[in-house]
Amino acid sequence: MATRILPAVGDPDAVRSLTSLLSQLPDAEPVAPVTDSTQLVDTLARLAAESVDELPEVVIVHERIGPVPALELIREVALRFPAVGVILVTSDPGPGLFQAAMDCGARGLVALPLGYEELASRVQAVAQWSVGVRRHLGGAVDVFTGTGGTVVTVSGAKGGVGATLTAIQLALAAQASGRSTALLDMDLQTGDVASYLDVQFRRSVADLAAITDLSPRVLADAVFRHDSGLALLLAPGDGERGEEVTDRAARQIVGALRSRYEVVVIDCGAQLGGAGAAAVETADTALLVTTPDVVAVRGAKRAVRMWDRLQIRKAEETTVVVNRHTRGTEIQPPLIQRITGTAIAATTVPANFKELQGAVDAGRVHELDGRSTVKQALWTLAGELGLAGAPEGGRKGHGRLRGDRGATGFRRRKDGAG
Repeated sequence: MATRILPAVGDPDAVRSLTSLLSQLPDAEPVAPVTDSTQLVDTLARLAAESVDELPEVVIVHERIGPVPALELIREVALRFPAVGVILVTSDPGPGLFQAAMDCGARGLVALPLGYEELASRVQAVAQWSVGVRRHLGGAVDVFTGTGGTVVTVSGAKGGVGATLTAIQLALAAQASGRSTALLDMDLQTGDVASYLDVQFRRSVADLAAITDLSPRVLADAVFRHDSGLALLLAPGDGERGEEVTDRAARQIVGALRSRYEVVVIDCGAQLGGAGAAAVETADTALLVTTPDVVAVRGAKRAVRMWDRLQIRKAEETTVVVNRHTRGTEIQPPLIQRITGTAIAATTVPANFKELQGAVDAGRVHELDGRSTVKQALWTLAGELGLAGAPEGGRKGHGRLRGDRGATGFRRRKDGAG
């Protein structure tokens, strides 16, 4: 079977050199090259929409591609089209770049100037990998063919502000609206999703950390199907195992979930580790939950600044959710927005823990009464974020976002949104 190879090269001279060598490879079927990152992603999306079988086995990305930098482009292709093998062509084949390319999802690296033997060897190996992945996926039904599900991360400004309950209710709202939804507990050392949903489990996200190729079958073995319909991928019961989940593993796991579910909600907890940072970085929407008190708001500001310094996410790309809100508090959402420089969700969550206590203590928050003002607010927030419609019998949303648009640490107390 011929190997279809799609070059993504912006430089005309490099295009000629690469296509000339590709035409000499045995059983190779070079596709007309694309000249920028946008054209590459659009081409792959169009082919995938027709049929997964139309996708090339190999994509070759030149280091000088633009406007999106090569490594970012590789990450996007790896997340959106996990059965396509990507090779980076670079003039700097050192160990640092090699590791960075692998972390972004590349399957190989070829040095400039191009040589026939090295290129042929790498293309053959990546093509075999791609064919193997498609075989494990079991055909077009199981292969990701679109732009992918929506990924939302939920982080806490500090422990106990309600991030976990927020994540759970957002996921439940999305599932109830008819969207296939996964809830990933990336609070790796102190995750409480299982406790809140009364789940006994054997497999966790840590069991996927060492697996390079996450086929649907492997993913399904680790996912717990909850009575609510949610697909749960839980934090390890032994907190020390959280260290096994690296940032690279987190990207692969999130990408696999994105390709299988319409909505992926990730509870990142309040302490940032490499895995949580990777999740926040790749999310479509990053929520930061705070309560309207000085300590929590300072924590939110500190988190936003840290995300910006580490180039994880800019402040204006982060949305703060105000939990336990009352009209009488001195710290109101507009002030929090000015302090943090973020967008603020128009939907605030009221302070009413009495509604929650019975369900939280019983580990049955999925059975929270539909008349609960806290549940209504969180499901309205889900609608505001485009994850679901407003709950039946619930109040309408309070408006649109105000503004534009993991987990290590000590044991924190149970966090409730109320």
